[in-house]
Amino acid sequence: MSDKITVYQKPTCNKCRETLGLLKERGIEFESVNYYETPVTKVELKSLLEKLGISAHELLRKGEAVYRDLEIGKRDLSDDELIDLMIEHPDLMQRPIVVRGDKAVLARPIENVCELL
Repeated sequence: MSDKITVYQKPTCNKCRETLGLLKERGIEFESVNYYETPVTKVELKSLLEKLGISAHELLRKGEAVYRDLEIGKRDLSDDELIDLMIEHPDLMQRPIVVRGDKAVLARPIENVCELL
């Protein structure tokens, strides 16, 4: 696999920093996208979900204050509605997401990244 690696991350996230460190340690070139500074679009997020092979519901960070404040767990929301909420509130997205070609993994645990290397 020779496709470029892209890491969607938040700089203050420990798992994100560990993932970036692992890639640097192994000498692997990658592009880092801080999706708080460069928000993902709806099309991009749908593509990421497809590459991850999961639903929008599975990408949610259920422990976040915004998840509780918006009472997401008590509402019957479609994937499109959840995607819109994740774009509006990036804290709702699990991270980091590592993409290579047409595959992606959540680097939780960090060993998941090895599937793409």
